[in-house]
Amino acid sequence: MANTAQLLEDSLLVIWNDRNADRRLEAMKTLYTPDIHFYESNTGEAIIGYQAINELISKLQAEWPIEFQFELNKPSQVNHQVQIISWNLGPHGIPPVATGMDVAVIENDLIKSLYLFLDTAE
Repeated sequence: MANTAQLLEDSLLVIWNDRNADRRLEAMKTLYTPDIHFYESNTGEAIIGYQAINELISKLQAEWPIEFQFELNKPSQVNHQVQIISWNLGPHGIPPVATGMDVAVIENDLIKSLYLFLDTAE
């Protein structure tokens, strides 16, 4: 396994930033296991598989202005099969509208599960 969190960086910056659903779906096949589990919140059920996650991304992107993008707000980290990344969401160059962190569990060099931690306003 690589000693960088490149898989998770690509998940955020390539998949979650891409507004083309077909291209996103193809990228998912190189980064995620087919049965990837995405946990959006502690109270919700897992969103499972490429198609379900792709549909979620399309739905969310439809609610955001076109200039919204994810950006890293500090370097990603890896500890064995766990990767973390901190991010901002919003137009480039202005204060973000959302910030958070993603945690990924890696299996056979692919993301097996993905957990979202959304920062809350203080």
